[in-house]
Amino acid sequence: MPVQLNHTIVAAHDQEASARFLADILGLQVGPPDGPFTPVEVANGVTLDYYDHEINDTELPPTITPQHYAFQVTDQEFDAILTRIRSANLPYWSDPHHRTPNEIRVRGRARAAYFDDPNGHNLEILTTG
Repeated sequence: MPVQLNHTIVAAHDQEASARFLADILGLQVGPPDGPFTPVEVANGVTLDYYDHEINDTELPPTITPQHYAFQVTDQEFDAILTRIRSANLPYWSDPHHRTPNEIRVRGRARAAYFDDPNGHNLEILTTG
């Protein structure tokens, strides 16, 4: 069997709210709890397993190291997701460094947009054109 990504764990301050945020923006479903995780499954079967970041005595609230998660979508999905981002008044950018606000990146027929989740993770939607 070829190597495939099965899941990744996504640190969150509130795993259920964070999973709901992603699912709502991308038009997906939050799965039932799987042990200590709240999963969101994407079309190729990979799950993002949200997990409440551990709190320790010296760190309130706990620091989450932002990660980058990119989602390849169709042109129609891109338009629908961008509409949901705009309707929610979420900031978005055309670049991963957040230098160009309220624009999307266009390269040929391919498009991309970047936005943050409630934990500071940098999310990207992109089409292949």
